Amino acid sequence: MKISSIIILIIILFGCTPKERHFITNEQYRNQVKEQFNQRKALANNRYDKLFQIFVKEEMSIEEREALEFLYAYMPLSDLADYDGYFFLRQVRTALEARSLFPWGKTIPEDIFRHFVLVYRVNNENLDDARQIFFNELQSRVRGLSMAEAALEVNHWCHEMVTYQATDGRTSAPLALRRTSWGRCGEESTFTVTALRAIGIPARQCYTPRWAHTDDNHAWVEVWVDGKWHYMGACEPEPELNMAWFSGPVKRAMMVHTKVFGLYKGTEEKNFESPIYSEINLLQNYTETKKLDVNVINSDNKPAVGAKVQFKIYNYAELYPIATKITDSNGKASLTTGYGDLIVWANIDDKYGYVKIPAKEISATVTLNHNVNDSFEDSFELIPPKEQKVAEVSSESREINNKRLAEEDSLRNAYIATFINEERASRLFDEIGLWNMNLRKELFKYLELSQGNHLEISSFIKKSNFESPYLLPFLASLTEKDLRDTPERILSDHFSSGIKEQFMTNNQQVVDFLAKYVLSPRIERELIQPWRTFFVGEFSKLGISNIGISDIIYLIKENITICDENYFNCPITPRGVYELGYSDIRSRNILFVALCRAAAIPARLDPATEIPQYSEHEIWKDVIFDEEVEQASKAVITFNDSKQNIIKPQYSIHYTVANFENGDFNTLDYEDDEALKKLPASITSNPGYFRFIVGNRANDGSVIVNSSFFTMNNNDRKNFTVELPEIQGKMMVMGIVDMNSRVDKIDLNHTTLKELSNDKGVVLCFIDPGKEPSKQVLQNLPTYIKELESWNGAVIFVIPEDKLSVGFDTEVFKGLPSQTVWAVDFNRNLLKTISNTMLLNFSENFPLMLFLNNNGGILYYSEGYRTGIGENIIKTIKENEATMK
Repeated sequence: MKISSIIILIIILFGCTPKERHFITNEQYRNQVKEQFNQRKALANNRYDKLFQIFVKEEMSIEEREALEFLYAYMPLSDLADYDGYFFLRQVRTALEARSLFPWGKTIPEDIFRHFVLVYRVNNENLDDARQIFFNELQSRVRGLSMAEAALEVNHWCHEMVTYQATDGRTSAPLALRRTSWGRCGEESTFTVTALRAIGIPARQCYTPRWAHTDDNHAWVEVWVDGKWHYMGACEPEPELNMAWFSGPVKRAMMVHTKVFGLYKGTEEKNFESPIYSEINLLQNYTETKKLDVNVINSDNKPAVGAKVQFKIYNYAELYPIATKITDSNGKASLTTGYGDLIVWANIDDKYGYVKIPAKEISATVTLNHNVNDSFEDSFELIPPKEQKVAEVSSESREINNKRLAEEDSLRNAYIATFINEERASRLFDEIGLWNMNLRKELFKYLELSQGNHLEISSFIKKSNFESPYLLPFLASLTEKDLRDTPERILSDHFSSGIKEQFMTNNQQVVDFLAKYVLSPRIERELIQPWRTFFVGEFSKLGISNIGISDIIYLIKENITICDENYFNCPITPRGVYELGYSDIRSRNILFVALCRAAAIPARLDPATEIPQYSEHEIWKDVIFDEEVEQASKAVITFNDSKQNIIKPQYSIHYTVANFENGDFNTLDYEDDEALKKLPASITSNPGYFRFIVGNRANDGSVIVNSSFFTMNNNDRKNFTVELPEIQGKMMVMGIVDMNSRVDKIDLNHTTLKELSNDKGVVLCFIDPGKEPSKQVLQNLPTYIKELESWNGAVIFVIPEDKLSVGFDTEVFKGLPSQTVWAVDFNRNLLKTISNTMLLNFSENFPLMLFLNNNGGILYYSEGYRTGIGENIIKTIKENEATMK
């Protein structure tokens, strides 16, 4: 017995040691990952110590090692260039810990966990340790909940931290967004996906790349719960899954997609697939779809094999591709899309052709019958999918959820109240001995813009020479988002070390120029990092004194290889490009500007084309890396307004110019160019082949598009009249509202629609001030403040009583017309009156926007999410005035 017991004990101790678990159980797939990992290891050899030494230095389980290898195998260049192995190992360990801690971890299939929990990147955000911090904060909050309840609870937590506000295109890291407490939809959805993945719930960010019925796009979240994908509005919690303010608009979408990290074997249709990522089509989750088959032929009627086919919709005055395919050996390509009109564009090199495909058509033929420099004009109308109704939640559930939202608003507002104010700023200025009142006033503007990052900006001001003429221009060169998420140490690296002795001047114009194009770390939309002193040190190591443009171009050409594997389009930092030795074209161009500025050479990316440029004798000169070209004389295009236009045309809203490159037209980015704010105005461009587009969108979302194709040579000048295409059909009275209807102002005084109208009419907007669509209207109307104030009728924002939270403050919304009135709709009485008049079954699809003429006739109506409402209101007002003359 003793011998038997000893044998059993030996077997237990040595013979039955559990075998370590594989992260990837499919051997064939595991081998594919290993092969791809080795390829990436060779590519990133310049950063071997920072990325791969961790496999030697750190003890890992088989599961951890395979998970880390999976991340390395498929990560974009930006992540190989800008982060280290310890960052990625922390991501792996926290993801595996969440899977073991929460009961739903055992229910998640291996592939779903691999692609939608483990992966640290959501889109093109800057990365941070949010996963670890969110995991620690959320685990107790969701303990004991079902998977669906946990997903909803996480979204409530996200709403406590972040709410919607429009901002620029750089995507802040989740922790930086939390510090600010607000962001655009792409940032909110990144934040929410990160939080869900932190507790082991699979999640992905979904996009409609552009809406078909209005000029915008949107991002939200899909979450995998109990075997199925559901959607939710990010940081916008609803009582149930598959419920959001965009439930109606997404039924009019022509595409919803998401990028998937790694070699993905899912069942969804792939719009695009490469060895390291896929873009999958999710539209069938939201609306009725059709399969559109396209046949591309050459001018000789033979199949165009390998042609690039782009499926396009009109948006922001350009034809924007919602998906791109390549034709097969028979010249065919297909796409699952919605029931709206499309433009299908195809090309092989510089031969191109296009065709409009009506909503009901399921097949089309495109002939490559155009060449570069073909001059012609075209006109067409595009009609989006029709509006559809959506189901509503019960009033009881809605009321409970609204109370939670109000509580969460108060928590967030309490945090926002800790941001710096004039009193705290005054104490800071006293502390550092800054007594110049004008300078104090100017610096306070930047402190106020820094919001949750005010301690870092305060520290930067403390450590800087605030008497320097460069301080204010330097701060002015930064974006508002830079002020909100850049640490002091990084700003100091650029400001303190960037000022050279030769910069000393009393010429303010020179100071402003040098601050913007030499001292500033802001180049494009990359994360600001302290690259300046690093590059100065590298110049010294290379033995280059008095470095010039030719030296910088040579340095880049010799050391940087262009690679197209930066698929999330997150720009690589200049130092990251330099260290890795591989880059996408965009990040390479950013590196060029950074090297120039480190060498005290003024440089930038051209605002319209993003071509890298340097300044020589006050002239901007292009740098073309891929070919030797002489500096060409510029061509000039002048835009003139038309007397026929009811409203003032705006670039990127009503018209654009695009230059032909690589088989397609790329829109020149003059959206923020002050020169185009008022017509006539001119732009300069390199010679080339161009397309001029003018579009006018009707209230139903349809759009009429006129286009001209033309060539510009050296020193050519061309004039265009921006005349908005006429939309056929007269205004209709959609109902009559009693102008004696009572209006309860938010200050508790009451009046009537007639008393407020000033005999001009009424713009009436019912809003839910906590939701993105209503906020967009409030942010859009200030664009038309001059027109609205000149009209001088009533602008009334009405908040249903059940949507009015205790902490609501009208002062938050700036730039509204002086005649604006805020009102409360008790028991939704006024809203019910409007709904009954128009036979609307209206519930929660805010905002509801109307224009009433002086007799109460409803001449304009818009329900739910739609951009361009302000423009349409102005059109209606002017058309109404014209009929009264």
